[in-house]
Amino acid sequence: MARLQLEFPDHCFIYTTTLTVRITDINAGNHLANDSMISMISEARARFLFQMGVPELSDDKTGIIVTDLATMYKSEAHARDQLQFDVGVMDFNKYGCDIVFKITRPTDNRLIALAKSGFVFFNYNISKVVPMPGDISKALQEALAHKASASKASTR
Repeated sequence: MARLQLEFPDHCFIYTTTLTVRITDINAGNHLANDSMISMISEARARFLFQMGVPELSDDKTGIIVTDLATMYKSEAHARDQLQFDVGVMDFNKYGCDIVFKITRPTDNRLIALAKSGFVFFNYNISKVVPMPGDISKALQEALAHKASASKASTR
């Protein structure tokens, strides 16, 4: 069976947060369990969207809905490890985009996992996918542009 391969350009990452692996996140193999990693990815996504001003649910009952999630595990993480979640966006379309994650352990710079989560905007009043609000698209695109210009300036 072909293995999943995820690769993301550094310039797409525009937000960073840190989460701690709890003892309750550990499985029988004595490392971070798959379901706990998915919960941590969801928490990092929620923090990122909050920081970007994307409401959980707008007044007209429009919010995001996750369409898919792919995760590629590279190394184990253990209880009490601090994990850094670099979060970014890419592959914009009319209805949403992908949120991407690079999860590392800063103490040894070890890559723990890469993940990609697709999302679209969904109006819960009418139960339909709707276009991404212009102000949200603009805020995400501006954050990407700012990151790209900062990266170019630092390489000069």
